[in-house]
Amino acid sequence: QVQLVESGGGLVQAGGSLRLSCAASGRTFSSYDMGWFRQAPGKEREFVGYINWSGGRTYYADSVKGRFTISRDNAKNLVYLQMNSLKPDDTAVYYCAAARIQSGSSRVEWKGYDYWGQGTQVTVSS
Repeated sequence: QVQLVESGGGLVQAGGSLRLSCAASGRTFSSYDMGWFRQAPGKEREFVGYINWSGGRTYYADSVKGRFTISRDNAKNLVYLQMNSLKPDDTAVYYCAAARIQSGSSRVEWKGYDYWGQGTQVTVSS
């Protein structure tokens, strides 16, 4: 069982930056690939990006590529989402999620993840 808690959300002006953190419980954090998703009001949950268990591989949605960066610190059970050049369209609740590395499920679909945090709100004003 893994419990995930996101933090770092808030209100920022367009063009600004935020860094979200996701703290994971448990001693097997490095057994999970970690993903970030977001959901805006009235829209479906959207893949943002993911990082593999070692941190050696990342993949991003086209909408955030070049602006967002995911990293992780397995010693501290933390995963980060650095968001730069924020746009009003980035406004959403952001969720981190954990997927067992053995699962083989898709990492770009929310159904591929086993555990979810409660989400943190990011609002970008124009």
